[in-house]
Amino acid sequence: MRQEYEKYTPEDHKVWQLLFERQMKMLPGMATAEYLRGIERLGFVPARIPNIEEVNRRLKGYTGWQIEVVKGLLPNKEFFELMLERRFPASTWLRKMSQLEYLEEPDMFHDVFGHIPLLTNEHLCEFLRELSKIILPHITNPNILEFIGRLYWYSIEFGLMQEEAGLRIYGAGVLSSSGESEYALYSDIPKRVPYDVTHIFDTRYIKDSFQKQYFVIESFEQLYNSISEIDQLINKAVKENITVSYISN
Repeated sequence: MRQEYEKYTPEDHKVWQLLFERQMKMLPGMATAEYLRGIERLGFVPARIPNIEEVNRRLKGYTGWQIEVVKGLLPNKEFFELMLERRFPASTWLRKMSQLEYLEEPDMFHDVFGHIPLLTNEHLCEFLRELSKIILPHITNPNILEFIGRLYWYSIEFGLMQEEAGLRIYGAGVLSSSGESEYALYSDIPKRVPYDVTHIFDTRYIKDSFQKQYFVIESFEQLYNSISEIDQLINKAVKENITVSYISN
C-alpha cells in the first residue's frame, strides 16, 4: 500500500493542524526530550500532513526503520513480522472533525505523530525488534500474546520516563491524547510505579478509560536491557504453562 496524499481533503489537513498544534502547545515540558527531538528530526509541522515517503527518507538515516502503510489494525503475526524487518505499520486515514476528542481505532495522528518520532532512537527500535523475536515463535499462544500485549501497552503505548528535568511521557497513547497527557503526569488518581516486567505481566490494561497506573522507565537503554528478563519470563511461562492473572493493581 501507499499513502494517497493527493486524496487528503481540506478537512483532513485541518484536523492534522488542530491536533498537532494542540499537542505541541502542551508537550514541551511534558514529553521526553528524545520524542521532541524526533519531531524536529523528521520535519513534522502543523501546516501539512506528513508525506510518508519524505519521512521514510529521513527516518532511514537515523535508525534504518521505515513506515509501512497499512489499512488499519493488523493481525498479531503480521504486526510483529513487520517490526522484525524494521518496518512500523501505520495507517494514513485521519479522524473527522467531530472525532477530535475521542477515537476508538488508531488513526494516522496516533500512529505517525505518536509513534514515529521515537523511531529515531536506536534503543527503542532495538527493543521493538527483540520483542518481536520473542513473541513470533509463540504467536498462536493466547496466554503469551496477553503477556506481551500488556508489556507493549504499558511501555510503547502508555509509558512514562523519569528524566533529570522531571517525569515525562514517551508512550504514543498518551502523547497523542491531550486529556491523558495531563492526567498521566499531574493527576492524583493513577499510581506511577517503576518499570518492572513481572509487575506489568500481572497488570491488565484498560482500553475504555484512562489508566489506573503508569510504569516509569529511567531511559530507553533500560527498556532495551529488559529484553533478556522478558525472554526468560516468557520461556518460563511456556515451559511451566503459567497462565495470565487478571489482577488490576
